[in-house]
Amino acid sequence: MAGKPPPDVSALMPLPALAGAAPEYAVNQTPSFPDLNLFVSNPALGAAAAGLPVQDRVDLDMLGAQWGSAEFFELGRLANEHVPRLQTHDARGARIDFVEFHPAWHRLMQAGMAGGLHNLKWTGGSHLARCIRLYMAYQAEAGHVCPLTMTHAALAALQACPDIAGPWRERICSSAYDPSFRPWWEKSAVTLGMGMTERQGGTDVRANMSEAVAAGDHYLISGHKWFMSAPMCDGFLVLAQARAGLTCFLLPRFCPDGSLNGLHFQRLKNKLGNRSNASGEVEFHDAYGERIGEEGRGIRTIINMVQLTRMDCIAASAGLMRLGLASAVHHARHRSVFQRLLIDQPLMRATLADMALEVEAATALALRLAQSFDRSPQDPLEAVYARLMTPAIKYHVCKSAPALLYEAMECHGGSGYVEDLPLARAYREAPVNAIWEGSGNVVALDILRAAQSQPDETASLIAGLADRCSGDVRGTLQATAQETLALLRGGEAQTHARLIAERLAKMAAIAALDQLHSDLAALYCDRRIRGPVASTFGAHAGGRQAGPASQSTESKLLERAHACALVPA
Repeated sequence: MAGKPPPDVSALMPLPALAGAAPEYAVNQTPSFPDLNLFVSNPALGAAAAGLPVQDRVDLDMLGAQWGSAEFFELGRLANEHVPRLQTHDARGARIDFVEFHPAWHRLMQAGMAGGLHNLKWTGGSHLARCIRLYMAYQAEAGHVCPLTMTHAALAALQACPDIAGPWRERICSSAYDPSFRPWWEKSAVTLGMGMTERQGGTDVRANMSEAVAAGDHYLISGHKWFMSAPMCDGFLVLAQARAGLTCFLLPRFCPDGSLNGLHFQRLKNKLGNRSNASGEVEFHDAYGERIGEEGRGIRTIINMVQLTRMDCIAASAGLMRLGLASAVHHARHRSVFQRLLIDQPLMRATLADMALEVEAATALALRLAQSFDRSPQDPLEAVYARLMTPAIKYHVCKSAPALLYEAMECHGGSGYVEDLPLARAYREAPVNAIWEGSGNVVALDILRAAQSQPDETASLIAGLADRCSGDVRGTLQATAQETLALLRGGEAQTHARLIAERLAKMAAIAALDQLHSDLAALYCDRRIRGPVASTFGAHAGGRQAGPASQSTESKLLERAHACALVPA
């Protein structure tokens, strides 16, 4: 097939040294961020992984060291500086629609697939083990995780058609990255993307205009997608209007006869962040498609994929927040201002501790949600937790990430605002997880639908969040649970949907923290629910946890955060 092939990832040369000798005037400068084991340096991940099989913990240790290395952070920089390019035609004018990437991208993809980001759950692993992997990989570089997330989640939708899913599953379960541009059945491994939204509808996918016409054992798809996630993939799940209504289809890059399918990419999106990853606009010209699930039930089919990708948005945002905290603490431990290290100055300590509290909560939420995904098949209440809390947690964690990363940049001063540090890239990256797979209003309204479909189970779950907690926290959450249920049952539930989402997520965070560190749960409850709730980190007014108890808990938070700064102060 014509078209410039991707580089041979096995032939990549070692990266050059990252830093030379410092000039004589480079005093009071924070040293380069160290090679860091993202697993060992994070007590929350270690605690969550304690119940995993030994091999999982060994793998997490190895992957944490790999993704936290200076080499991989440099790969992330290169992949974002050298953005993908679309080649619509070859030198002879033939249509190829090929996306070209920098070698750093391919090396990241190779590591991500070897680490099981795209297939761990389908090869016998757990959602929890994969969540921890994704949380770490996203800190090194975010963009390459998108096609791996899509590939992992797509198989959940493909299973609606086992005959089609089987051959694809075999290649999804392969851990050998194969970037070659050829028919999927000739490849050792594949990746899958997704296309749902169109210009005129956006979130309202029922307004999609793309048409699917039956043609024997397949369909011909005509229309467009305003966003096609990961256009370099080997196949895509898309929604189009068939005779019975909106239906899910699998569109491979190549037709069964080996010819290129009728997917004509118009351009790649010029995005604020996520720049290493390609997102495209596409037109379908009688594109070959295979129906997945029943005609007219496309949303029901593809929602199984969306639930998994939302989980990944949460883990990714929590990982970015951890990176921001790690960078800020590292800087504060080495930078001296007014004759004292930043980390020793009360206001900076209060700010960092408050940031650390939010990171602990976001991490606990992501890990607890992953556990609910693992337990759902055997535990109906956990299935309700996964259905109701996934949109609530996505709402809260993904919206919290940009604010925390901004605060981490400010901790660095002007140096945090330039591209030499990874914080600027992480800050640009953070908003996309709140937009992908349902923006704030969309997921907040999804909570209402979930609650209305299972009202008794929802009430039991919300009450249970409070009942599992101890001390003063229990009483506060019990009152919050009653207020939240009243809002859910009231006539203005849609108006209050965002408030409901935020309260549910904060209650779930406190419940998750209370199982591990009751003092952290009490502090989070005091600062995020009891009020007065500050609008910026470190601006809390005290409350029941003020005084020595609060200071002791802040010290614990900073001690846990210090683990991410391994260069001696």
